[in-house]
Amino acid sequence: MDLSVLYNLSYGLYIVGAFKNGKAVGCTINTCFQITSDTPRVAVSLNKNNHTLEAVLQNGRFSVSILSEDSDPAVIGRFGFMSSRDTDKYEGRGYEVIDYVPCVNGRFAGRLILEVEQTVDCGTHMLIIARLTDTVKGEGTPMTYAYYHNVIKGKEPKNAPTYRGDSTGKDVTAKRRFECGVCGYIAETEGEDLPADYICPICSVDRSNFTEID
Repeated sequence: MDLSVLYNLSYGLYIVGAFKNGKAVGCTINTCFQITSDTPRVAVSLNKNNHTLEAVLQNGRFSVSILSEDSDPAVIGRFGFMSSRDTDKYEGRGYEVIDYVPCVNGRFAGRLILEVEQTVDCGTHMLIIARLTDTVKGEGTPMTYAYYHNVIKGKEPKNAPTYRGDSTGKDVTAKRRFECGVCGYIAETEGEDLPADYICPICSVDRSNFTEID
């Protein structure tokens, strides 16, 4: 069975927000879809090891912020490559409380406010089926997972599509490439070393976390 066919399934990128014991927590996900139109229901998938899943199940309410192509990519890294168990992911960014759930500040294509109705155990993940209770309109073109990989050059699973270089026709043979050891972001230079003060635009770690790759 050729599992690479699964790479052609379409995904978006979203930030889930919820409260756990009064603290705002959240994470980046790529699985969120509408399953009914009358009294709309939405399903999201969360890893069982995710602290945000605990918050969603504890409170029964959560938000989904739909990332747009012009959303700050750093929010993806902060919410996707750190744990709410030991990090305040909202620090320096803040959030708005809408219907008792946190929505991280920033530019998004829209917000969904959801109430858990049932869960489905899927082994490593939990599928949350939730009723839509409110929406907030946003701006911008929704970001797809392919856009995240191909344009922003975020971390990808093995054999997933990746950004393949300069599309302007320039000679890129002299470029040097440096990979972030935390989130997998690939930084390119015109032959020079990566600056000592370079900060990853995805997960915000410093130059010491980058390794030059072929």
